[in-house]
Parts: sequence; C-alpha cells; structure tokens
Amino acid sequence: MSHFKGHGGVHEHRAMYWQPYKEGVECLLCPHRCKIGEGRRGVCGVRMNRGGVLYTLIYGLAGSVAVDPIEKKPLHHFYPGSSVLSFGAPGCNLKCEFCQNFTLSQARPEEISLTEIRSEDIPEIARKNMADGVAWTYNEPSIWHEWSIEGMRECKKAGLYTVYVSNGYINEDPHRELKGLLDAMNIDVKGFTEEFYQKICKGRLQPVLETCIRAVEMNMHLEITYLVIPTLNDSPEMIRNFSRWAVNSLNPDVGIHFSRFHPDYKLMHLPPTPFETLKRAYEIARGEGLRYVFLGNIYQSGFEDTYCPSCGTPVIERSGFSIRAVNLSKDNLCVRCGTKIPIVGCVKNPETPYPRPVF
Repeated sequence: MSHFKGHGGVHEHRAMYWQPYKEGVECLLCPHRCKIGEGRRGVCGVRMNRGGVLYTLIYGLAGSVAVDPIEKKPLHHFYPGSSVLSFGAPGCNLKCEFCQNFTLSQARPEEISLTEIRSEDIPEIARKNMADGVAWTYNEPSIWHEWSIEGMRECKKAGLYTVYVSNGYINEDPHRELKGLLDAMNIDVKGFTEEFYQKICKGRLQPVLETCIRAVEMNMHLEITYLVIPTLNDSPEMIRNFSRWAVNSLNPDVGIHFSRFHPDYKLMHLPPTPFETLKRAYEIARGEGLRYVFLGNIYQSGFEDTYCPSCGTPVIERSGFSIRAVNLSKDNLCVRCGTKIPIVGCVKNPETPYPRPVF
C-alpha cells in the first residue's frame, strides 16, 4: 500500500456504465446521467471523460480507512456487535447542504491524501484488524463501483460480509449487479418531498425510493436513516408519509433510524434537532406500524434498543454504539415469548474499544 497526495491522473481506470454521447460521454451509473465533455467530470467529481472514454479517478484509492462498530453505520439488525472495516473516498453524486462528511464527500481526489489499496488485499486487512466484514461508507459508495464490486468479490471468497452506507442514488443496472455480493445497505432517505431533494440535496427523491424497494426485492438487508432537520423535513405530515411508504412499499420490519441533525456545512444557521421532535417522529413511525424504530445522534435511554414486537421485551439494549444486554436465544428468538426477531447473523458483544487505527 502506498500513501500520497492526489494522483495526477496516474491511477485513472476505465469506468463501467457509460456510452458515447454527441461530443462527449454519458455516464449511466446514477440518475443524473451526466453528459460529460472532453476533460470534464460528472457531478460526483470522480468520473472524467478523457479522449472519449469515461474513467474513474478513485479506483483503489481510499481517503479514509477505519474499523467501526456496525452500529455506527447504523445497522442494528445486521451482525449486531460486530466490527466492520470501513473505506471512504472523495466525491459524492449529491450535494446535501447538511453533509457531515463534506470534507471528504465534496473533495476532489487531488485535494486530499489517499491510500492505494488492492482489492485482493482487503480480506487480509480485515483479518489483521479483527473485522467481521467490510463497508464502503463515509461518502457515496456507488460512485466507487469499479473498485467496490471487485472488493466485494474478494470478501465473499473470504467469508466476510459486505455493506454499503449509501444515499441510494444509483441506477437499476449497476445496483442489480451487486446482487449476491452486497449483503446489507443503510440508505439515507433525506426527506420525503421532491422539493426538499431538489433544493437541499440537488437530486431527486423517486430514484432513492426505487433503490430501497430493489434492495428488499434482492434480499439485501436494508435499514434506513432519516436525518431530521428542523424546519426542512421534520413536519409530522412528512414523517407520517415517509412511515406509511416504508410500511407499504418495503416491510414493517425494516429498521428506521431517525437521526439528530447538528449544524454543519451550509446549514450552520439551523439549530440541533430537539429531542421532542425526534420523539414525535419515533411515535408517528411506531403508530404507522413500523416495528423497529431508533433514534440516533442523541443519547436517550431506551430509544436505541430493539424491542420484541409481540411482548415488548427489550431484546437488545444499547448505549451509543455498544450493546449492553441481549435477551435473545441463539436463533434470535425473544427469550420471553419466542418471537423471531429479524436479525441477520448472531449478536456479538465487542470487547475491543473504538475507533481503532488500521494501518
């Protein structure tokens, strides 16, 4: 592995999912379908037209590498308590004004220090760092498609699970290519109107919803994060519409994480989300029939726990990213009433503190 500042075009790699278009190329990876002229880049900032060929500028290049608890993604019902090797890169295909990782997601590859990692080395890095799986996270992983899909193939051969923490802004064909390779997704549904997406995220809502539906259809474990932003997407009506959609279009068992906003990037003028607003969202979602609802970015006892939908027993009790108590059998049955809890993998209590350095 090598570490360096930028890449100066040395690590350009021919991209997938594009076609010639007039005097340039059309990228087919995400719903923007960017038309890119010679020497220019798409919205994501990491896919460039050079000589009538589309190249990715971040193949095998990581801007952030760490070992995290899986609960940080957040995934509460996917190998709970396990450790995940996390990769992030510069670039994103949305421009969310509230982005908490903007120093990475809104950076260009030449602007930050990068680490070169071969896909075939990923399993060994995971093993050395006692990780149970690998996540592409911190920025939008779908724009890393050429390298992440190779990494997933290596992970599957090594028996490691694979995760995307994603904005869901990916076209159908590249998403379906991940079937059997990508085990779990946490998708941000950032609001529930097209107006919000167009104004605040510079994208569209409908493609994100379609990605969520496809993930369930392809048997990928899915959980959704909804960052609750005061005055922008926190109305009871919007929360109720989102919750009803999740129940009717996905599954009442899909884990929903209402996360607290804190001022960042271009929304420094807005206040942090009050607990009462988050609690209201929690209650609306539960009232609409969602069985597993959590509050994130805020420490309020009981709102991070998993409860048995039949008898109300807290089957997994959490504090932050740590598991405090487990009331499940080895088959993930509630110890009190025997109800099956929809958890993928066994629950593991981590003993090693986080965060952990990798290299």
